[in-house]
Order: sequence, then C-alpha cells, then structure tokens
Amino acid sequence: MRKIFLSFTLFLLTLGSTVTAQNNVNKEHNFDVAKNLETFSAIYKYLDLMYVDTLNADEVVGNGINYMLRSLDPYTVYYPEDKVKDLDMMISGKYAGIGALIRYNLVLKNVVIDEPYENMPAAEVGLKKGDVILSIGDSSMVGKDASYVSNHLRGDAGTTFILTIQRPSTNKKMKFKITRRAIQLPSVPYYGVQENGVGYIDLNSFTTDCSKDVRRAFLEMKKQGMKSLVFDLRNNGGGSLQEAINIVNMFVPKGLTLVKTKGKLERVNKEYKTTVEPIDTVIPIVVLVNGETASASEITSGSLQDLDRAVILGTRTYGKGLVQVSMELPYNGSLKLTTSKYYIPSGRCIQAINYKHSNGGYIEHVPDSLTHVFHTADGREVRDGGGIKPDIEVQPDSLPNIAFYLASTGRDSTEVMWNWELKYIKTHPTIAPAKDFVISDADYEDFKRAVLKSGFKYDRESKKFLESLEKLAKFEGYYDDAKPEFEALEKKLSHNLAKDLDYNKQTLKKVLTSDLVSAYYYQRGSIQNSLQFDKQWKRAVEVLQNPTEYRNILQPSSSKKGTEASKTTLR
Repeated sequence: MRKIFLSFTLFLLTLGSTVTAQNNVNKEHNFDVAKNLETFSAIYKYLDLMYVDTLNADEVVGNGINYMLRSLDPYTVYYPEDKVKDLDMMISGKYAGIGALIRYNLVLKNVVIDEPYENMPAAEVGLKKGDVILSIGDSSMVGKDASYVSNHLRGDAGTTFILTIQRPSTNKKMKFKITRRAIQLPSVPYYGVQENGVGYIDLNSFTTDCSKDVRRAFLEMKKQGMKSLVFDLRNNGGGSLQEAINIVNMFVPKGLTLVKTKGKLERVNKEYKTTVEPIDTVIPIVVLVNGETASASEITSGSLQDLDRAVILGTRTYGKGLVQVSMELPYNGSLKLTTSKYYIPSGRCIQAINYKHSNGGYIEHVPDSLTHVFHTADGREVRDGGGIKPDIEVQPDSLPNIAFYLASTGRDSTEVMWNWELKYIKTHPTIAPAKDFVISDADYEDFKRAVLKSGFKYDRESKKFLESLEKLAKFEGYYDDAKPEFEALEKKLSHNLAKDLDYNKQTLKKVLTSDLVSAYYYQRGSIQNSLQFDKQWKRAVEVLQNPTEYRNILQPSSSKKGTEASKTTLR
C-alpha cells in the first residue's frame, strides 16, 4: 500500500510540474505576442508621424501583413476589402461580367477577345475570337493591359454598357450593347458517352454545387447506355471539400468516413461521412490525374483509391493535404487561413511539402524514404506524403519548346500562330464536327510558311544547357581540352526553324486544331476534340474494356492484404 501511495504521490508531482511548465510556456508565448504587436504599432506610429513622405497606410501595412503570411504557407492569404470579390469568385466560381477570355496582343499592343464562353453575354451578342477591344462605354481601352480591361468589363449584374471593337476579318469597327450578368464558370465543361459505352466527365473545379453538375451528367449518360466511366480531374486545383465528399458519395455506400481534419484547435477537427445512398456502386471507373490535380481533387481520387472503388491513372498528383477556411476581418476584409490537415479513408495525409516557419520560412519536400505505408479497404498498399500515386502511371506527351513559345500568350512577339488562326477562321465559315476535326497537312504547310516569313524566334533549351555546360567546364578547367567538341556540338545544335517545325509537326497540328475547335465549338468542343490525341484517355478506355485487367489492378497481392482491424478503420 505504501508503494502505491508513493507512486501516486510521484504521479501528482509530475503532473503538477507538467501543468506548471505548460502554463509558463503559454504565458511566455502570450507575452511575446503582446510585445511584438505593441512594437509593430509603435513603429508604424513613428513612421506615420515623422517619416519624410506621407505613407499609404493600406499599402505599407498590407505589405507587412503579406510578408508575414509569406513565411507560412502559400494558401494563407489576406484579402483587403477591394479584393474580397476575388476570394468569393474562387469559392463560388461566379462573377459579374460578359463571360469571355481576353488576352493582350503583342503586335496590336491591345487587348483582344480570346474565347467567348458558350451561352454567355459575349457569345450571345456575337463577339468572336480576335475582336480588338477599343472602348468600354466612354472609356478608351486602347493600349491598356489585360487586367485594366478585365476590371472594366466586370461590374454589377444587370448593368449595361456599349462595347466598341474592331473585327480583324472585316477591319470594321462594331458596337455591341451588352448587359453584365452573373457568370458561372462551368465546372463540367464537357461530358458525353464515347465509343463502346465509355462515359467521360471533365470536372475542372470544385466550386459550389459542382457535385450537382456531375450527378446530372452521370445520370444522363446512364440513360444513354453508359457502361463505364472516365472521370477527368487533370489540372483541377480543387476547391470545396464538401463538394468532393458529395461526389465520392455518388459511388460508395452511405455511412463511410471519407475525410478527417486535424488542426491546433479542437473545433476544427471534423469527420466527413457519406450521408446519402449512392447512385451507382458497381460501374467501373477510371480517374485521370496529373501533377496539377490538387486538394479536393486529391480527396476525390484518393478516397476512391482507398476504398478500391476506382482505378487511378496518369501521373502523381500535387500533394496538397491542407484545409483552409475564410475568416472575416475588420473593415470587410477576409483571411483565407490554413487551419488543419486532412486525412483520407486509409488514414494517410497526402501533403507533399512541409512549410517551415523559422528563418523567414522555407519549404521542403517529404522524401519518399520518410513516407509511410497505409492500406486500402481491400488491403492494397498506398503511401502518404507525396500526393496520390496512380495505380497506372502514364506520362502525357510533353510540349516541345517551339510549341510553348508559339502558343503561350506574351512569348511570341510576332503573334504568328494567332494571326494564322484568324486567317483560317475567316476563310472557313464551318469545320468538321469537334470530335473529328484535324487540320490538314496542306494547312500545316501553310502555317509553316507563315512562321518562316514572320521572323519568329525562340530560345532553345539545348542551347541554354550547352552554355551552362561550357561555363562549368571553364570553371573546372576542362574547356580548352574539349573546345573542339563543344564547337562541333554547337554546330549540330544550331537553330534550324524549318527543321524544328517539321520535327514537331504532329504536336503543333494538335495545338492548332485545339485552338480552332474552341473558336467554333467553345471549350466543350475543344475538350471533346482533344480525346482523339490523348494517350492517357486511350489507356483508360483500354482498362475499362478489359474487365480482367480492371479487377486485377484493384486486387491486392497476398503481401498487401491488410488486417481486419485496418479495414474496420476505413468504415
């Protein structure tokens, strides 16, 4: 009994010491916070009172806030009152405007219409790709940048203005009366049943109610005879966690825990379960992912993988396992704040980057050697700390440097691809259906001649690497001995534009085809057209057309089977 009493007494003393130490730490932390806030306030008061120039309070304090947040993670962001609409648009996918993509043309030194959105005010009044924006109401837009023009195109829903443009095909000035309205960017720009009953859904964002769009598309395709589904989450940067839950719930039973969030405060720790009966738990599904698949997209693809409900195909995802909430600030500002990490059904967190806060902030990737093994519902091995690794890895075709320079806004000072496309549109009132259209070899030869005549230039990556190697060789003292080889290699890598255009013909034909289709059939048509060139899509169809392969991918080997206890935690 005496031993028990002594042990209990020692426990109480240890507990008391721990509590006291913790209280001391908290007091010290609170003092540090108060001290630094008071110091910051005093510094700004002196600056405002005595600095030689008058300070812009919003700018100076705003810069201080932004610098502080940059030492944390890239998702914790301050939105002052005049930027809160940007946050609202990010969450909802809605804004008030005309519904069109615009871009700055380097030759014209002016902003032009790049692509009107289907069924939006710009398209409805007849604006077309290439229209040069001259004025908005009484305000001239000549020589203004894209941001300036965009701000003037946006406004309150229901407001009307006169847009003056110049149409390149006729060289005539035209005026359009346009009424702004709430623009909902399409979360599902294209869906449809392809050959052999394979359905396809492209989801480009997890905005408010996007799950309803996915559900509607799925049910419509089921009525049309869909037998399997390819769900495309490539380049989807995420959004609403709840929408991700709703989408997964369409394909897995009610009552499963899909996501757990864990943070500093107890109130941010939540569990998200499936709450309704699914619409289909048996249809074969392949989910397409890539390095830009992030956040809510990873919750969706990762949950379907953890529950052995779908085959994941493509390349490893981004690895964003952090959750943000919007906090209201005084004077109508907002703070998008990272509050927790999320964990998907297997119990893993797929966050790939650790954000360190010391020394001003730095980042480090989680090495594969430090990741941990988890198990899916049926016992397959999966890992944390590096995004979602696909069940089938298929690398996409890379974009050659010449195509990047020709197609990217602001890269080609000649705008030769843009001008050629407008010429093509002018001489072709219609084209073949979106899913079949490809520019002809004769059209490509015409494009090639236009490029060669234009004076187009671009930086060759091989030249950059050669120059870097030469510098390194000189630094290490090897260059003189290897000089003949360097000179010979430089000649071999000399710029030959005609040769580059021939070598990259097929890729450039795809780029031109995609741009042209979007001008005739909008984003919907461009996505549909791209499938004929998409090797990840083609591999997904192969898997779905081979039930044995599909089942084998989802079947764990004996070494990967998890325990019954691990399976229980999933459900």
